[in-house]
Amino acid sequence: MSEKFMLAPIKPAISFADLDRIDVRVGTILSVEDVAGSERLLKLTVDFGDHRRSILAGMKQEREDPREIEGRQALFVVNLEPKKMLGQLSEGMLFDIGYADGIVPALAIPERTVPNGSRLG
Repeated sequence: MSEKFMLAPIKPAISFADLDRIDVRVGTILSVEDVAGSERLLKLTVDFGDHRRSILAGMKQEREDPREIEGRQALFVVNLEPKKMLGQLSEGMLFDIGYADGIVPALAIPERTVPNGSRLG
């Protein structure tokens, strides 16, 4: 890694009960589509085993070809309140690594294929 990376301070401690409230699951990204009128947002259709969801991610400019992540498994928060953006409903959040630190983000992925809908923890 050639760029200089500065570690951010660790956030304040939370309880195990707080952590247990976050539902993180593995899903397979079935499709990636542009969101009309947005320079950043993409609409991901994600398979969670027993259902599919639309999840908006602000990653349009992070990759030369955003569709390269189609077919890949990744980690998602699935119990966020749905949020409408530019007329599209987002039903969760993609976990990626690096965005908050100003580096090119990488997907948070399982080390091997696991069933869609598998929970973190």
